[in-house]
Amino acid sequence: MLLGTGDGGRYNSAIAIRARGGIGKHMVAMEDIRRAAGRIAAFVHKTPLIYSSSFSRMTGAEVYLKAENLQKTGSFKVRGACNRIMDVRGGSVIAASMGNHAQGVAFAAGRLGKAAKIVMPVTAPIVKQEATEGYGAEVLLFGESFNEALSFARSQAGYEFIHAFDDDAVIAGQGTVGTEIAEDMSTPDCVLVPVGGGGLISGIAVAMKGLSPATQIIGVQATAAPSAALSFQDRHVQECTPRPTIADGIAVGRVGEKTFEIISRFVDDMLTVEEDGIAEAVLYFLERKKLVVEGAGSVALAALFAERQRFSGKKVVLVVSGGNIDFTLVDRIIHKGLLSGGRIGVFEAVVDDLPGVLHTLSGIIAARRGNILNVVHERLAPGLPVVKTKVIFTVETRGRGHLEEILSDCRQKGFEVRRRSGD
Repeated sequence: MLLGTGDGGRYNSAIAIRARGGIGKHMVAMEDIRRAAGRIAAFVHKTPLIYSSSFSRMTGAEVYLKAENLQKTGSFKVRGACNRIMDVRGGSVIAASMGNHAQGVAFAAGRLGKAAKIVMPVTAPIVKQEATEGYGAEVLLFGESFNEALSFARSQAGYEFIHAFDDDAVIAGQGTVGTEIAEDMSTPDCVLVPVGGGGLISGIAVAMKGLSPATQIIGVQATAAPSAALSFQDRHVQECTPRPTIADGIAVGRVGEKTFEIISRFVDDMLTVEEDGIAEAVLYFLERKKLVVEGAGSVALAALFAERQRFSGKKVVLVVSGGNIDFTLVDRIIHKGLLSGGRIGVFEAVVDDLPGVLHTLSGIIAARRGNILNVVHERLAPGLPVVKTKVIFTVETRGRGHLEEILSDCRQKGFEVRRRSGD
């Protein structure tokens, strides 16, 4: 996990600079967010702030979920899109998006009487392409990455471009998430926010530092797409090509210029989380809260689990930014989450290729109340003697300790067993 400077006092100097009129000329102010809240109220939901007893018990923190996955279009993005498109004078808008901003712009444009064209990279999930078209927008696939789609969208004449994050009106719209948190809870200790290009955390940071200055604002990125975290650490914008990640909604290669300025002044720390942790968080949302949350929306919970000692005893708000998961990947995400959480274990045993041996091994597993999900024989594995076979077991367990108990019993019975952590 990559940490920022952790300078919890940086926001105090930022507020002082604003008071003197010395902050950047494009910096979004609290009054911009209040204005946005009034303008978009008829078009968006005020989403609930949900206390989670199970996550609180698991982490030792007092955990609340700001459920933007229950927002219209399934994501916070509709807030900024509505606020920005209200300022458009022409009849057509264009945007580039991996999916959630696309749906937000499509919905807002339809409600406000504008035509919308959305440029998406060819890697964008099909479910998000179809949802965007369902809201009435024209979808054009271009480029392998968000940045390529972005450049193409900006080159198109005859449309007003709606940036996904690096725009004052968009940032102000996203900031209404922060005002709602402050309305529903007085002085949370920390707010953990997913970060891609930085629009959501920028708006929330300005709102929360204005309404609850003692609250720490902490951003979370996928390790596979860490531009904002690296930029925060190095104190200047860093660009990096995202690697494949299940948190596709925040797979942005370069944090915004406007958003970086706000993040630098108002955000207290940045964390990154691994793919296994994100998958486990998606699974926990499904299992413990019955909430469908996409990978990008799950990174805050992943960070809480990874850093539970840091947040123990604190009142923590997790911003659950979206629920537009690609259901063609759900089975793989769940399986990966079960593996990373230790509730599915995979191990191999090299045994004599004789009748009754498999029965003995399965008996050991059953005696420990493990549930065998799959068994595979590899008689032709490289280096394996002709009289031996490799047997690979996939076993449902109660956790990592339970699997180790099974492996220990197998070894005591004379079997050569090895856990396969990469499966």
